[in-house]
Amino acid sequence: MRKFFALLLFLPLGFMGCKETLVHPNPPNAILNISINLQEPQYYDLRFVSGFMYLKSEENSTSRGLIAYRFSETEFRVYDRLPPNEPDACCDSEGNCTRLMVDIPFVVDNCNGIKYNILNGDLFEGEGIYPLFQYHTSFDGITLRIFN
Repeated sequence: MRKFFALLLFLPLGFMGCKETLVHPNPPNAILNISINLQEPQYYDLRFVSGFMYLKSEENSTSRGLIAYRFSETEFRVYDRLPPNEPDACCDSEGNCTRLMVDIPFVVDNCNGIKYNILNGDLFEGEGIYPLFQYHTSFDGITLRIFN
């Protein structure tokens, strides 16, 4: 009988931890391992909370660059500029395609009319289902490392 009550008690807890995560159908084909010294003048905008910068990604990838955003004194968010929902909707004949742009507090896909929350990458407004593609970061107080 005790086992039955224990099962009833712990079974719901097991389901509470399950969350469906959406898998991007077109993740950027990029292998990143970038280190940025925030004391260098070109990274001045990332020295302050809510500062952001556009960064380049590697040449031979489907990435369209990166958005680095300083979330707090010790945390950064780095997103790919490749639109996660219909990434090739606005490409010209030369292969130039739209890139996500920052309009604080949003990241905007002007082609598809979609806005994302810059704090967490979640869809905020518009027709789409996928959040921004986010990279891992580590920060030691001077150097920001971006990797996947």
